[in-house]
Amino acid sequence: MPKYILFGDYCENALEKRTPYRQDHLEGLKQQKETGILVTIGPTKDNTKVFGIYDAENAEQVTELIENDPYWKNGIWTDYEIKEWIQAF
Repeated sequence: MPKYILFGDYCENALEKRTPYRQDHLEGLKQQKETGILVTIGPTKDNTKVFGIYDAENAEQVTELIENDPYWKNGIWTDYEIKEWIQAF
């Protein structure tokens, strides 16, 4: 199955603004991890970008997961890009 990477942006003051949505966000990511579609995801140390790796059938599947995430729906993630990734090692 192909792998896809997510590069995205957080809104300003994301640490404060994410609070009401954080638990639902984490539960969704946990479910994705348990099904094997999510390899890893997390913010940059300065909390301005998000990076993730997905093991998915296609980019549309990753798009659906991102756009159904509480962080996207509530403006915590403000922009994203998905690219198919070739894992060399």
